[in-house]
Amino acid sequence: MKLIRFGAEGAEQPGIITASGKKIDVSAFGQDYNEDFFGGDGIERLSAWLEKNEASCPEIGDDVRLGAPLTRPSKIVCVGLNYAKHAEETGAAIPEEPILFFKSTTALCGPNDEVMIPKNSEKTDWEVELAIIIGKKASYVELEDANDHIAGYALHNDISERAFQIEKGGQWCKGKGCDTFAPLGPFIATKDEVKNPNDLELWLELNGERLQHSSTNDFIFNVQEVVSYISQFMTLLPGDVISTGTPSGVGLGFNPPKYLKPGDVMELGIEGLGTSKQVCKGYSKK
Repeated sequence: MKLIRFGAEGAEQPGIITASGKKIDVSAFGQDYNEDFFGGDGIERLSAWLEKNEASCPEIGDDVRLGAPLTRPSKIVCVGLNYAKHAEETGAAIPEEPILFFKSTTALCGPNDEVMIPKNSEKTDWEVELAIIIGKKASYVELEDANDHIAGYALHNDISERAFQIEKGGQWCKGKGCDTFAPLGPFIATKDEVKNPNDLELWLELNGERLQHSSTNDFIFNVQEVVSYISQFMTLLPGDVISTGTPSGVGLGFNPPKYLKPGDVMELGIEGLGTSKQVCKGYSKK
């Protein structure tokens, strides 16, 4: 199943993409894609509901905005330097354990929404990533049980402001949590649709030039390892998002570095998880 949310910002409704590729409104199901949904067997209940009600669900037009495919989660946990070639391009040593940081949940936005370059930013960067959506409360999870706690997967662009992240001291979250810095989707694919999350092609293009092109088989710590590892330090709740790191080809890694400017267009995708497109704009107060 592919879960989507659609409509104006702040007023999104739940929907799905059917096996035939049609987008339909499932708001009559009566529950949004939130912690209670993922933690309360929502995927199974929705599937059963659709067997009786799919034919009567309104179709969603292609001109309708897609929002993030879940409501605001309790947290977005990210893994840094989790691709061997990305660690190499940044000059960092291969981590012995996963590097963790948080991304603000207020950074979450739709897959095709504009990305706002922050006030006083000169080093805003891109990062195509595989996101894991937690489906079952996870605390001290053993490696062999990690899959039981996963609801599905989504495409994520972990936008990063490198000067805020690296040059201002303290934690990386300064450069990770700005508004619009977490375009997610277009959909969440339930885990039964993804045969092997540790072997998926992923890519990102900037203004039509392909700058990132890799596979999750370059992970240093795979999907199951990061779920189990993170759960040793915090409880993961249903609907939480884990972003698993980015491959080589980020702006920071070029010589000289390349950074985003207003008008730039990012297009990205992951095998089986669709594509997204974000146009950059300059800072403006909401």
